[in-house]
Amino acid sequence: MTELADEVWWILSDLVTESLGDYRRAVVDAVGMPFSRVRLLRRLAGGPLTLKALAYAATMDAPAATVSINDLVKRGLVTREVSATSGREKLVTLSAEGRAMLDRVLAVRQPAPVSIASLTAEELEQVKAILG
Repeated sequence: MTELADEVWWILSDLVTESLGDYRRAVVDAVGMPFSRVRLLRRLAGGPLTLKALAYAATMDAPAATVSINDLVKRGLVTREVSATSGREKLVTLSAEGRAMLDRVLAVRQPAPVSIASLTAEELEQVKAILG
């Protein structure tokens, strides 16, 4: 059963990965900044993170995350402050402008790829029930 589960997961992952390009371009067009910045904003939706944790969550190395966060600070979308619990860590938080930008990002919807859009309503309900 594990092999079959892995195969299905691979197919689903590949389907999503291969269809993300158009979505990412639509988001970049909607918000006017690189998708790497959008990834960071999305990771902050649940609350503040340390710089290190944010870089890890966004699968970025620390120098790249620092450059991106500097840009987001400059744009007024996040704040970066010394952590109250550790003076050596920086805590990154969405600003009100950052929350509004994230809302714009989340408003961009990606149409379903052909392999999903071609399913019948009944099949779509089954997939939804299985995945939901």
